[in-house]
Amino acid sequence: MMPSGIELLGLDDLNLHEEIPETARTIEGNSLMKTQYVFDKHGVACFGDDTGLEVEALNNEPGVFSARYAGTENDSNANMNKLLKNLGDKPNRSARFKTVITYINENGKVKQFTGIANGEITKSRAGAEGFGYDPIFQPEGHNITFAEMTAEEKNAISHRGKAFQQFIDYLNSQVI
Repeated sequence: MMPSGIELLGLDDLNLHEEIPETARTIEGNSLMKTQYVFDKHGVACFGDDTGLEVEALNNEPGVFSARYAGTENDSNANMNKLLKNLGDKPNRSARFKTVITYINENGKVKQFTGIANGEITKSRAGAEGFGYDPIFQPEGHNITFAEMTAEEKNAISHRGKAFQQFIDYLNSQVI
């Protein structure tokens, strides 16, 4: 939960409707680029994030290109098909989801928060919840995929949940 005294605004509240660039070569870079764009335009404290799936046997692909791995933006089926094909029968199926949240305060100070969910890529899809690669990602310590979990179960262990909790803890530490 956001600390009291902090008003959370969205891009619509700032009348920001243009496409925000995300052309960096890393997840950290994209998170910073998106946040810096909003800060530069509006000069308000803001945060943004970027997330990617890193598969060890594929040299951490798709990584920063996770949403467009198969060439089309946010085509989950095509992205999963390409990933499963590229991974084939490789025995090492270790993977991790990584989220980086970048916060820029009103003075322009930058701080990043990273959340990691380790796991492995399954050989077939399972589950109907979630989005993206959730049907083929089985988190460490579980025998089901993210897509088979309830939103509450996933949020308790997810990369986004971990990064966001770090961010909230930081904000709470700054409130006097």
